[in-house]
Amino acid sequence: MNDSTKTSRQMISAVPQSGIHENAEVSGERRDDDVLITLFQSGDERAFRILVERYQERIRNLIYSILNRSDVVDDLAQEIFIRVYQALPKFRFESSFYTWLYRIAVNKVRDEMRRKKAKKFLSLQKLMDDADTELTMKMAVQPEDHAMDEVIGKALDSLPEKFRLPVVLKDVDGLSYEEIAEVLECEVGTVKSRLSRARAQLRKILKPMLE
Repeated sequence: MNDSTKTSRQMISAVPQSGIHENAEVSGERRDDDVLITLFQSGDERAFRILVERYQERIRNLIYSILNRSDVVDDLAQEIFIRVYQALPKFRFESSFYTWLYRIAVNKVRDEMRRKKAKKFLSLQKLMDDADTELTMKMAVQPEDHAMDEVIGKALDSLPEKFRLPVVLKDVDGLSYEEIAEVLECEVGTVKSRLSRARAQLRKILKPMLE
């Protein structure tokens, strides 16, 4: 482990789960992401702590939404923020920090998916359109059914990665089409097309299983 990794790991570990006390120097109107990044690039390490505290739960939720494995969330989140710490000095403000961070997170989770072939789980209600009202009603009666989770996981596993990721980013994490396009580095039209195809495939796979 090099010195940069050690430093960033120590800094991230020092951020409490319940939040941090922010210094007045980086409070109020100066707390927007771009200002915090500029402060960090100027040597203010406290600015990075605030960015971690601001986004760590979103990143943890993203990891869990894709992998459905609580045992890897903490380690992956830490590794993601280490990458962010190391790359942030070269951040050029060409995209929002939010989508830049998500791109790093998604790439890290992709690595984990390839290594572990983890299952993805998702509420079936988010996968069905208005034409599937009857089926959606059936799915809603047992939201904690682990057997149902297994069915969903298998259906998602059957999709190519390029279709799985847009579904999770849109239907679980709530990103806009534009944000997903930035995260996945593709056109908005491509995102919409992949989402449409993914949902159609999932409905086709899931409907016979639930009737």
